[in-house]
Amino acid sequence: MDQVWLDTCEEACTGSQIARREPSHISEEQAAGIAEVFKALGDPTRVKIIFFLLGKELCVHDLSTLLDMGQSAVSHQLRYLRDLHIVKRRKEGKTVFYSLDDSHIEQIFVQTMGHLHHM
Repeated sequence: MDQVWLDTCEEACTGSQIARREPSHISEEQAAGIAEVFKALGDPTRVKIIFFLLGKELCVHDLSTLLDMGQSAVSHQLRYLRDLHIVKRRKEGKTVFYSLDDSHIEQIFVQTMGHLHHM
């Protein structure tokens, strides 16, 4: 019976191949931060909030109406998104308007929507 020898990953790969594939390392803090953003995007209500805020500001009342949810529940979700710097707020008199914190969130959202069309 002939014996077949298979290269293990350690035998087949060299350090230089690994270095070429990895332009830099990711810190634990960065990995945790990215995981938190994706965790935030893992909730359908928060995804809808981000969708409704694409390119515009809305107040809690408007979001509550669009989501068919109570204002306190929407406020809770907005606070979570604000703590992660996904949304920001602007106060005008007694009304607080929410919008996406920066274009990165919009880009992540739009890219993900585009990905869904390829599935």
